[in-house]
Amino acid sequence: MRTFCNYSSVLCLVALFLFPLRTAVASEILSRKMASKLLAADYPYNLYLPDGYRAGSRRYPVLYLLHGNGGNETDWTRRGRIQETVDRLIKTGQIPPLLIVMPGNGSSWWIDGNQQPAETVLIKELIPHIDAAFRSLAVRNGRMIAGISAGGYGTVNAIFKYPELFAAAAALSPAVYLPLPPPHSAANRVAQFQKNGSFDPATWQRLNYPVSWETYRAKNIIVPLYISSGDHDTFFIAWHAAQLFQKLFEYQPQRVEFRVVDGDHDWRLWRNTIADAIKYMTSFVSLPVNGENQ
Repeated sequence: MRTFCNYSSVLCLVALFLFPLRTAVASEILSRKMASKLLAADYPYNLYLPDGYRAGSRRYPVLYLLHGNGGNETDWTRRGRIQETVDRLIKTGQIPPLLIVMPGNGSSWWIDGNQQPAETVLIKELIPHIDAAFRSLAVRNGRMIAGISAGGYGTVNAIFKYPELFAAAAALSPAVYLPLPPPHSAANRVAQFQKNGSFDPATWQRLNYPVSWETYRAKNIIVPLYISSGDHDTFFIAWHAAQLFQKLFEYQPQRVEFRVVDGDHDWRLWRNTIADAIKYMTSFVSLPVNGENQ
């Protein structure tokens, strides 16, 4: 069979070195909107569909992946490079194919604060919407949640209040400050925690995870949690995350992990840690038997 070029030629060798043949991975990132009744507005989200989604009828585990303060639905694809990371993990067999929902909700901190009911929108509107519109595994053992910074804060609150919804979770650099955020945290400036135009300490303490701790314990449903932080985090999150870890370790010692790694509070750190977090979470999900629907 004739080839396009003579492989002994210098130019062809250079071309092959610079542009190696690659097997195409047909994953997709969709940009969608949900009509939110609670917000009386469209609610944007990006959705990762794995290779093969459109060709079959199987259902997939779903990960809800939350951005940090001031972010949007494109953060994880544009800054977090999540598509490349997940494609590699699936291709090498380290995780099963899954859906990833990346909602965009600005500075909501994913809780029902003094500006909007962001937590209720996420739990009561977005999750049912995804289960109805896409082939997600619409059961607890097929659903995960994770987030960075303010998204980590929202993640911890969500699993403590609704452990019956999630098989596992991950909080990367979670802004779970106790008793209050440091002065340079954006939490001091967002409307969710303000009253009369100023940060309200009572609102912060009312909404932070310790308030839901007894609710979590009373339900007696353990959600495995992966926690990580940079050792040079400008918001001292390694310390705050360690307090959360210790609380969980005393209650569920075999179902919590804590990693302190080199880095600050930035996307470089989160790009480098999200793969381990997803591997941890997916180890707790249940998959359809023989790829069939559930």
